[in-house]
Amino acid sequence: MEKRRQSREKKAKSGDKEAKKEVELIDILLPHLYEGKPAITLTFATEDLPYIKDFFLLSMKRTIYACNVSEDELATASADPDSQPLVAKVRKFAAENFGAEAVVISARIEEELIDLDPEEAKAFLADMGVTDSGVSTLIRGVYHLLGLRTYLTTGVQETRAWTIKEGDKAPAAAGVIHTDFERGFIAAEVVHFDDLIACGSKAAARDVGKLRIEGKEYTVKDGDVIEFRFNV
Repeated sequence: MEKRRQSREKKAKSGDKEAKKEVELIDILLPHLYEGKPAITLTFATEDLPYIKDFFLLSMKRTIYACNVSEDELATASADPDSQPLVAKVRKFAAENFGAEAVVISARIEEELIDLDPEEAKAFLADMGVTDSGVSTLIRGVYHLLGLRTYLTTGVQETRAWTIKEGDKAPAAAGVIHTDFERGFIAAEVVHFDDLIACGSKAAARDVGKLRIEGKEYTVKDGDVIEFRFNV
C-alpha cells in the first residue's frame, strides 16, 4: 500500500481523479493496517469497493480454519467442538476476526475413505459414531463464507440445484435458470426442502400451509424448492 500510494500520488496531484481516489482510500487503510488489523474489518462505501478489490489485499479475504483432529477425537469434537481445547482456541480466534469461521475435520479419516465406495464409507463412519469426516462441513462452510446459497427446482424428470448469491431476490434467482424467467417473472411457488420432505409432496405441503406464493421482493433462502411462474 505504501508503494502504491507513492506511484499514485504524483498522478493525483496532476488532477487524475482515479489516482486521487486511490490515495484517499490508502490513507484510510494504512493506519488500520499499521495496527495489525485486517482490511476486511474496515467498512467502505459501495462505490469504493471496486478500488479496494483492485488492491488485491489478502487481509480483505474471508478465512476458514480447518481444525484437523485425530480419529479418536472426531466424534466428540464434531458434537461439541469446544470440548477439544485446541479446537476451542481456534473457534474463539475465528469468532473474534470478522469474516472467519472454523470447522472440524479429520484428514486421516478422509484419507481412509478415498478407497471406499459410498456404502462402505457410510458404514465406516457409522462405526466411528459420525456421519461425516468433516469434509462436507468444510465445503458447506466455504460455500457460505463466499456468500453463495442453493435453491432447488424439482419435477417428474429431475431435481436440480442452482447456485445464487446471498440476498438475491426471486427474479434474480429465476434468471440463473434462464434470462427469460427473470424478464417475465410473475411469482414463485416456494416450499423449503425440509418441509417438503416432512410433508411428502407439494400437495401435502400446500394443505398445511407450507407452500406459499412469493413475489418479486422475496429473498430466496438456502434450501428453498421453487417453481417459477413467468410470461414472456
